Amino acid sequence: MICPACRQQMIVVEHEHIELDYCVHCKGVWFDASELDLLFRSLNLAQGHDAASLMKLPKKRPTEAPRKCPRCRKKMHKMMIGQEPEVMIDSCVKEHGLWFDGGELGQIIQQLLDQPGMGGRVVSFL
Repeated sequence: MICPACRQQMIVVEHEHIELDYCVHCKGVWFDASELDLLFRSLNLAQGHDAASLMKLPKKRPTEAPRKCPRCRKKMHKMMIGQEPEVMIDSCVKEHGLWFDGGELGQIIQQLLDQPGMGGRVVSFL
């Protein structure tokens, strides 16, 4: 799979039985919708937090160029998630998945867990 950010080949990695596509060049992570749901469940964040609800958040019109979904090659939407600081992520218009630049998913997980240090292995992995 080709990275939507730097257009380099990504690798497939597995963490706790969750496969995801990872770019070793820019440190971005692609989650198919079901993979993100598995991660949230493994962190006991499943209630109210899933890929489908993230994909329905209001879209933003940023100044940076839209990226293409690595699955369907359609331009993805940009959206802001999380609390202070908000994080801009990319969402496939056909709901294939979500793209997180390096470190962004770790920021969101820390905010959702609402406790510093919780989920440390996952956050450091991402």
